[in-house]
Amino acid sequence: MRFSDFTGSTVIITGASAGIGREFARQLAPAASKMILVARRNDRLEVLESELKAINPGLELFGRPLDLRDRVKLERFCDWLDESGLSIDLLINNAGLGDHGLFVESVWERVGSMLQVNVEALTYLTLRILPVMRKAGKGAILNVASVAGLLPLPNSAVYAATKAYVINFSEGIRAELRSSNISVTALCPGPVDTEFLTLATRGTGLQKHTAPDFFVVPTEEVVRQALEAVVHDRARVIPGLTVNLAMSAIAFLPMFIKRLLYKTQLKHHPSASLHGEQVRAL
Repeated sequence: MRFSDFTGSTVIITGASAGIGREFARQLAPAASKMILVARRNDRLEVLESELKAINPGLELFGRPLDLRDRVKLERFCDWLDESGLSIDLLINNAGLGDHGLFVESVWERVGSMLQVNVEALTYLTLRILPVMRKAGKGAILNVASVAGLLPLPNSAVYAATKAYVINFSEGIRAELRSSNISVTALCPGPVDTEFLTLATRGTGLQKHTAPDFFVVPTEEVVRQALEAVVHDRARVIPGLTVNLAMSAIAFLPMFIKRLLYKTQLKHHPSASLHGEQVRAL
């Protein structure tokens, strides 16, 4: 699918109330005609809706408070979409949960929530919306993964695995849809200054990235590059030249070298992964 722009489009954004999801809404607001905003926190959705209306008074907004961990409520939301008759032009699967720490010390409730949101809900929502796009003969899907999905990560083992799923799932359905007018793009950000890191780290203290400033890509730039990738029908985008080059180099390292790096890193910093918070993204 080739978008000249997003003018008049109908967009769904999950995890829309904060961070990258909120920025997607802000940047798409001037062009979109309808926007369905999905997030757990209704108060934040209401604030965002007011902000988007100020940007584009003609924008039709549908705020839907929804915890994606609840399969029944997710199914009801998808039923509502079917009944609404809305033709979805762009699905942004942005919502995600993280957990940073030793897997053996994990709490299953948190691990299970990651699997439900990062994998199950993303897959289910895509499955329910794809037939609508096929009927319309056009559409685009943007799945938010992470550079963490490009390699195994000690102390973020499940999170990295879920993001690896998102990347491979996106590539797989993209190949299936090549003869259609529907594009699929995987967004793989590196360090981004959002509240994600604080929520992903066990404990209650405010967490900051330890990555050098030149490695951290502003949220606005992450979203800009992601939407540009959708416009040009790119399979994958890693925002930021430095991050892109670094992750490309690491991805081509043989696994036995990665294991040695993990071993060395963990020997000197038992509570840190190879990149620690440096690869914490979404």
